[in-house]
Amino acid sequence: MREQGVDITPGTLFDAEEMVINMGPQHPSTHGVLRVILKLDGETVKDLDCDIGYLHRGVEKIAEHDTYAMITPYWDRLDYVAAVSNDLCYVGGVEKLLGIEVPRRAEYLRVALTELQRIASHLLWLGTHAIDIGAVTVLLYAFREREEILKIFEDFIGARLTAHAFRIGGLWWDAYPEFEKRVRDFLKILPGRIDEYETLLNANRIWLSRTVGIGVLPADEAINLSLTGPVLRGSGVKYDLRRAQPYSVYPEFDFEIPIGENGDTYDRYLVRMAEIRQSIIIIEQALDGLPEGPVMAKVPKVIKPPVGEVYFGIEAPKGEIGVYLVSDGTTKPYRMRIRPPAFINLQSLRRLSIGHLVADVVALIGTIDIVLGEVDR
Repeated sequence: MREQGVDITPGTLFDAEEMVINMGPQHPSTHGVLRVILKLDGETVKDLDCDIGYLHRGVEKIAEHDTYAMITPYWDRLDYVAAVSNDLCYVGGVEKLLGIEVPRRAEYLRVALTELQRIASHLLWLGTHAIDIGAVTVLLYAFREREEILKIFEDFIGARLTAHAFRIGGLWWDAYPEFEKRVRDFLKILPGRIDEYETLLNANRIWLSRTVGIGVLPADEAINLSLTGPVLRGSGVKYDLRRAQPYSVYPEFDFEIPIGENGDTYDRYLVRMAEIRQSIIIIEQALDGLPEGPVMAKVPKVIKPPVGEVYFGIEAPKGEIGVYLVSDGTTKPYRMRIRPPAFINLQSLRRLSIGHLVADVVALIGTIDIVLGEVDR
């Protein structure tokens, strides 16, 4: 008998060498309602499968019955800790379908907000990943800095978590007078705070024992699994859509793409920490070069893209998020398909976990950095 791909042939309780247990969907370290079915030999993982769909809301089907503008808020609820990045993907897809050129000031502000969102997402990942492994202090430190970003979002956008940041054609409103100063003040303190995190973790023997050599994924296997984001770059693959398939005004900024050497959980941690530092560099350049002008293009009151189809993807905090849109010339898309990075990256969990201990599965779920709203959609 099999369930979700795992062989659960019954055996006697004490004579059987293997047993099947559930981790989740209420387990805190599954980062949402994820059910992980583990086949164990003692504490060693022999097989693993994931049961998903507990948060399925049918967003792609809903899109067929809403206008293009009405769909936008649904994207805030996909990766609900990176709502700003989700919005950029969707509105970018519609703008590509319409052939709209977004004002440069709006593009610069979009980059600044999106990179702030990347930092906030990585900080939440760091805090939850650390507390999963037992480092409680890092959670408190990381959420301290993330709170400052959420305050900036709240004053700019009106929301903290599911921040509905962008509109088709640009921004609904311009930056408030204190926006630039508040962001610069935050960026001044952030590098020192990152140093604090790394002082706590980089040479910590417990952290090293739980991450070094755990979940090693070679570059060729990461590519074959279609992984993207820090999980792929942790395996040494220098692929980032901001460079590989440039969008917005990213080609105008100077920044590096961090990669790992060993492809283990520790390398994926280092990559994300380095990405936070690179986001600081990008935001500073965006603020330094912020042009004057409008923040909204001339968009028809009734949006009716021409008949056609388009795919548009961006580098979200967790990897490539993309939208495939098919227009039939009406006010509603004929089809909308989402390419979610967490859903695709999650398939690597089985490959990463087999041969490791149950305790390592906790670290491996964290190193992938999944959000179930995006996995289930």
